This record gives sequence, structure tokens and C-alpha cells, in this order.
Amino acid sequence: MLDYMIYILAFVVGSILGLLYSYKQHGEPFVADTKFNIPMAVIAIIGWCLAFVSGNVISAAIGFLLAGFVMGERPGYGRKETALGLVIAIILYFIINIGTMM
Repeated sequence: MLDYMIYILAFVVGSILGLLYSYKQHGEPFVADTKFNIPMAVIAIIGWCLAFVSGNVISAAIGFLLAGFVMGERPGYGRKETALGLVIAIILYFIINIGTMM
């Protein structure tokens, strides 16, 4: 039970940090930049892979912190990067655990 609380707290802290970072980077009142952000995509991929694949509580908490950082950006930012990170993490999870599923 404590593991889940750590994951939730890490995700919330990451979301708050992502929102603060996003407001610092983008001052416009609405989404004006629709380009794919490579550094945020790398952070999302690493974060979701750590959250799903690692068996360690600390690594998973760091993964949720990183994933929350990207997801917590202002509305309209980070959605493509988060989707890519989730897809890659799910595929990696299935590749690693394919032997135990059969």
C-alpha cells in the first residue's frame, strides 16, 4: 500500500514541476507551439519505461516523477510525447514479460 502512495506523490510532484516549467517556457495564453519536443519525448519514454518495467519501488517512483513532469505541462503541451512514451513502455513491457504470459 505504501508503494502506491509513493507513486502517487511522485506523480503529483512531477506534474507540479512540469506545470511550473511549462509556464516558465511558454508565456502565451493558449497553445501556439505544436511541434514535437524531442527532449520531453525522451523524458516521457524513460519515465514510463521505468514506471512499468522496473521492479524496484525507487526506480518506479522516479519513472512516475518523470512521466508526471511531461504530463503535467500546460494543456496542449506534452500530449504527443506522453503518448509515445506510453506506447513504447507498453511494448517493452510485453516484450519483457512475453515468456511469463504463455
